[in-house]
Order: sequence, then C-alpha cells, then structure tokens
Amino acid sequence: MILSLIIVFGLTYAAIALEEILKISKSATALIGAGLLWTIYALSMSGNHLIDEQLAHSIKDAAQIAFFLMGAMTIVEVIDIHNGFDVITTRISAKKMSNLVWIVALVTFFLSAILDNLTTTIVMVSLMRKLLRDIEDRLLFAGLIVISSNAGGAWSPIGDVTTTMLWIGGQITSLAVIKGVFLPSLVNMIIPAAFLSYNLRAKSVNAPIAKPLTETSQASIFERNIIFGLGLAILLMVPVFKAVTHLPPFLGILFGLGILWAVGDIIHRRKEEPTRKHMAIAHALSRIDMGVIVFFIGILLAVSTLEHTNILSSAAQFLDTTVGRLDVIVVILGLISAVIDNVPIVAASMGMYSIENHPTDSFLWEFMAYCAGTGGSILIIGSAAGVAAMGIEKISFMWYLRKFSLLAFVAYLAGALTYVAQFNLTH
Repeated sequence: MILSLIIVFGLTYAAIALEEILKISKSATALIGAGLLWTIYALSMSGNHLIDEQLAHSIKDAAQIAFFLMGAMTIVEVIDIHNGFDVITTRISAKKMSNLVWIVALVTFFLSAILDNLTTTIVMVSLMRKLLRDIEDRLLFAGLIVISSNAGGAWSPIGDVTTTMLWIGGQITSLAVIKGVFLPSLVNMIIPAAFLSYNLRAKSVNAPIAKPLTETSQASIFERNIIFGLGLAILLMVPVFKAVTHLPPFLGILFGLGILWAVGDIIHRRKEEPTRKHMAIAHALSRIDMGVIVFFIGILLAVSTLEHTNILSSAAQFLDTTVGRLDVIVVILGLISAVIDNVPIVAASMGMYSIENHPTDSFLWEFMAYCAGTGGSILIIGSAAGVAAMGIEKISFMWYLRKFSLLAFVAYLAGALTYVAQFNLTH
C-alpha cells in the first residue's frame, strides 16, 4: 500500500507540473490524485472505521482553507468592483520598475505579518492588475509577492499557518519568534527583490489604460472609500477574531463577508437594478476563480493520505536517524515543504520532537518556523500563497520553476544561514 501511495502521489505532482504539456487542468489532476490515494488507502484498510474519522478530519481542514480563500477572494473582488484599489494605486507614484519592486516587496512583507501570507498575496496580486499593463511584468511581480508574503508570514505568529500552529502548540512565543526569525525572513525577501530590481532597472512602469466608467461600474468616492475601508478592516480583524474567540479564521472571514454584503446592499438600495446587480456580492462571487479553490481542496486531501498513513512521520524519523544534525534536518524539511504542504510537515515534526527535549523558543522550533514558512516559495505549489497567485494570474508550474525557483532556493538558504549565525552569536 505504502509504495502504491507514493507512486500515485508522485505521478499526481508530475501531472500538475506538466499541466501545459498534458493540457489537463491541475484542478482535475489534484481531484483524481486525491480520489485514487483515498481509494487505495480505504481498500487496504477495508472495514476500518478509523478511515471515516480521518477523512472527516481531512475534509474539515481542507474546507476551512477553501472557505477562507473563497471569502478573501470575494472581498478583494468587491473592492475591485467599487474601484477601491484606486485608493492605493493613486498614491503609488513610482515611475521606474526598480522602485516599484521595493515598494511592493516591503508592503507585502509587512502586510503578510499583520494579515497572513494567503490574504496578502490575494490583495497584492490583485493590486498589480491595477498598476501594470503587461502580463509578463505582472507575473514577475506575482512571483516576488509569493516569496515576500511567505517571508513576511514566517516571523509573525499570525502570518503563516505553520507559525500559528507552533505558537498555539506552545513551541514558540510571539516576541521570541519575531526577534529570532525577522532578520532571516528579511534576508529571504531582500535577495529576490534586489535581483528583480536590478533586472528591471531600465524599464518604466507601464500602467493599464484607464477604462471609461460605464453606468454599471460607477461608484461614488464615498461608496469606494466605504467598501475599501470596510473590506480592509475585515481582513485585518480576522486574526483578532481568531485570537479573541479561538474560532477558526474561515468563520471570521465569512462573518466579515456577511457584514460587507449587508453594507453593500444598504448603500446601493436606491440604484437602478443593473447597477445594483453589478455592485452586489453575488456578482463578485461569480468573478472568483473556483478552479484554484477546487485545486486547493484536491491537493490538501491528497497530502492528508501521506499524513494518516504515517509516511510523513516515517520520513522525519528516517532523517533523524540518518542525518543526525538538527539544523540540516530542519533545512531538508523546509525543502520538502516545497513539494508537500508545510502543514503536515510541521504537524509531523511537532509529534516527533517533544517540548521536554526541545523547550519553548528553542533552536528547533524557531528554525522550523522560518524553514517551513519560506521553503514553500521554491515551487509555486509549495504554499497557499503560491497556489492563490497561480490561480489569479494563471501562472504555470514550469514558468515559475524557470523564473523563480532557483532564486527562491538561494534566498531560502541565505535566510537559513542568517538564522544559524544569529543564533550562535546571541546564544
């Protein structure tokens, strides 16, 4: 069974990587892979009720992320319909691409620590559509945003799901992870930003041609500011909602979406029917890319079989006995998270290493927060931020592999070396 699962999982990822060549949607591949993996697992454990519980648990985890993604993407679309991003784009005066690179990288880096890397990626990639006309330029900035958002999320307890897991589990504390991981994460962001800025030094910002406002796309300045301010406030309040209520983030984003929906209906209630329909949340829901959400569900369900069959934990134990060095093991786990979702990687590591042997805020846990948070940037499908960008801008696996994977790998290693050197100097 184990060998069959590994082979099917490998073929699934290969088909996703070769989407452009095979001409088969990655969403279809992910769903087929998830179905085959769970079928193999179920047939090998015939009659075992544990599988029902494990599948229910996996569906719950996948659904939470899918609902969160759907809510965040819808809020971004509502802001876009009301021309809300003009509030930001009109204030970005960069004329040279090299300057815009640093603005985008820094804003993404710090915003992802406040929101989270997934939401920040959705907002920033959508924003680039308002700032850049050429698709190739937007793709380059999308790659930069993925790396910067993952780097920014790694040093904040609410910036990345794996850092949040370690924080809630008691492996790290807020102040310690910020002090320990901020500098390595900053290095991880600076290297690709510097490289991209240098390569684009001769180019000027080529803004999209302003589209004339139609009757159904007009929003007053008051309406634009209300929707933009409320939408951004909802995204910012999701981590607060989670911290206060201890409820999952997806409930906070859906709660906020309901509030935004009601406010939108109120401020547009006196308008003509075509305008009201265009501005409605229902129209925004029709504009989000459901393919990326389906892909997310499929890939998470596929990965969960490796977790439930202890393939991931066995791999971690193998590394522990063969490699031995803790720093090298964590670096390898971070690299694996570029292929396999970092959530089960961190979950397996938390189960493998005890707090008794590795106390709170020890080297293992802080270094794990950095490596698991930033290692996913090496491949476009290695992080939630990458998958979101992949869906919004239709980035292909092979394009990102050619343009950003090596750069992300160098940045990852540079940040890792920075953390090790910093730890040795301060301890």
